[in-house]
Amino acid sequence: MQNFDRTIAHLDLDTFFVSVERLVNSSLAGKPVIIGGMSDRGVVASCSYEARKYGVHSAMPMKTARYLCNDAVFIRGDMELYSKYSNLVTSIIHEKAPLYEKTSIDEHYLDISGMDRFFGCHRWMHELRHTIIKETGLPISFGLSINKTVSKIATGEAKPNGELYVEKPRVRSFLAPLSIRKIPMIGEKTFCTLCSMGIANIATLQQMPVGLMENVMGKNGIEIWRRANGIDNTPVQPFWEQKSLSAEHTFEQDTTDVAAIKNMLAGMVEKLCYELRSQQKLTACVAVKIRYSNFDTHTKQKRIPYTSFDHIINDLVKELFEQLYTRRMLIRLAGIRLSHLVQGTQQLNLFESTPGMTGLYGVVDRMKKKFGRKVLTKAINL
Repeated sequence: MQNFDRTIAHLDLDTFFVSVERLVNSSLAGKPVIIGGMSDRGVVASCSYEARKYGVHSAMPMKTARYLCNDAVFIRGDMELYSKYSNLVTSIIHEKAPLYEKTSIDEHYLDISGMDRFFGCHRWMHELRHTIIKETGLPISFGLSINKTVSKIATGEAKPNGELYVEKPRVRSFLAPLSIRKIPMIGEKTFCTLCSMGIANIATLQQMPVGLMENVMGKNGIEIWRRANGIDNTPVQPFWEQKSLSAEHTFEQDTTDVAAIKNMLAGMVEKLCYELRSQQKLTACVAVKIRYSNFDTHTKQKRIPYTSFDHIINDLVKELFEQLYTRRMLIRLAGIRLSHLVQGTQQLNLFESTPGMTGLYGVVDRMKKKFGRKVLTKAINL
């Protein structure tokens, strides 16, 4: 069990993309709104509660969303606009919160432990929420409890545009009647496994012997059991915003082997994009640098729609390199820099990407995380 009492809040901007679009276009209020790629091959990045009533949800193929809710207002996403409002919310939290962690473009955790002695944690969070609403115009919900897991689940129960405080004595009773899907770490595969064991709600999971959970699901089973019982010691990590990611390589011998240089740059792109997705970040600016044998250094960059996909960035890197390498001199060094980073998860980023492509990157990333980065790579990098 936990050795100390904490007070953790989870803040979540409600239907964030839709809410931002409604700020800039008030005529969208009350209408079903679907944000994503405009082609049938695009995916839904976000949708309003009005659209959800028709069965529309995030990551759904746009073609399916059009079929389910043809009367909706369809909008292509603008990550730059959403990032602007996300940063505005973060700046308000930064000014007032003692310790916070930004986990995505629309979510924050706050550790306000000990504040009850001075002000009252629930009252303080209530006033922070209304400050955010007043200064940004965006609806936002929060959950407040003893750890990250319970506060995040509480936020889900508080939506839309609400707040919920789950005090320590009633944590287990609050969780008990809820579906096991509410536990953040339970995905579709784990959900099916638990259902096959006759476990549909958290109350049943709370009563399972922890040893049985470990036998069936390994260490992951123990963690699921702990979270079902309201136990989660994960700390709130201080937020630090990384401005860029970069990689460069100095050749042992200066070279004019353009094919080899492009292959090397492709390898850099693969590593940097995996790092982006691991951190749930997107880039909107790509730069390529070359240094000739006489130490002359040249850089060229280009702004792009927010992305974290190898194939998009690699095409641009090739284009920038060809524009840079005009003197046909020996090259000493080559490198890549990805900047203008914003927080964003995979289902939010590429408004024009197919579900199949998004799924492919997800599978590759999971294999790399489980077996190491070298387990899969493009043939060109071998």
